Amino acid sequence: MVLIFKSLLVLLLLFVIINLAKAMFEMVKGPQADEEGNTDNNKPMSHYLGRRVLLSALAVTLLIAALLTGVIEPNSRPY
Repeated sequence: MVLIFKSLLVLLLLFVIINLAKAMFEMVKGPQADEEGNTDNNKPMSHYLGRRVLLSALAVTLLIAALLTGVIEPNSRPY
């Protein structure tokens, strides 16, 4: 159970990094017009940043739920 939880958490964090990279790519790329002059064919940067915030909130929620249910235990002596 712990291995599944840790794997899920690592996947969530990877998706956070991927969405952050996609947002950076959209920011650097800027608006590009197609042959007809339309610039609305790509998703805005805020779409990827919103996904990143959602996935980060989900990861924190899963961590808190796992701590409360006893799936994982905090380190009692951090030093």
